[in-house]
Amino acid sequence: MVKLERLRADHADALLAFERENRAYFARTVSDRGDAYFAEFAARHRARLAEQDAGVCHFHVVTDEQGSLIGRVNLVDVEDGCAELGYRIGERAAGRGVATAAVAEVCRLAAAAYGLTALTAVTTYDNTASRTVLERNGFTPVGDITLVGRPGIRYRRPLTAPDGTGGTERTDGTDRTGGIDSTHSTDRIRTE
Repeated sequence: MVKLERLRADHADALLAFERENRAYFARTVSDRGDAYFAEFAARHRARLAEQDAGVCHFHVVTDEQGSLIGRVNLVDVEDGCAELGYRIGERAAGRGVATAAVAEVCRLAAAAYGLTALTAVTTYDNTASRTVLERNGFTPVGDITLVGRPGIRYRRPLTAPDGTGGTERTDGTDRTGGIDSTHSTDRIRTE
């Protein structure tokens, strides 16, 4: 069983260790964060907490039964009831359903706790594992993109609140399937 915890200041050391331990593993499927990410980690962590406090992002760590940090799952660029999903699961936990479970839980939180009505996500076409996780969690393809110079796909999932409300429409009546900037800086988490 996996557990999601909202990002806190005291997660910094474990999160940095997780990112260092999995750097080469992640670089196989997503852009490397670069040395500056690690050198400036403390400031970046504080900035993420400030973004979360402002309500523009919701960051989470994923822990296993022993409380060890094995991944992260985030909702970024919250706007008009929509956010972009990103996640990364460490190599030790890969292939065990952790990503599928963590994404399912963050989808539930997005509707129930954060009041969101839709999530988007992007990944590359050659990242079959990530595409499978998204599709198992009800995300559907909505368009092609280029992600860090590679062909990719944009996904969307409407959310339903526990009271049965929710959906894909913004209050102005327009659908929010666009607007994903596939050129975010590499410190934004993308599906892997």
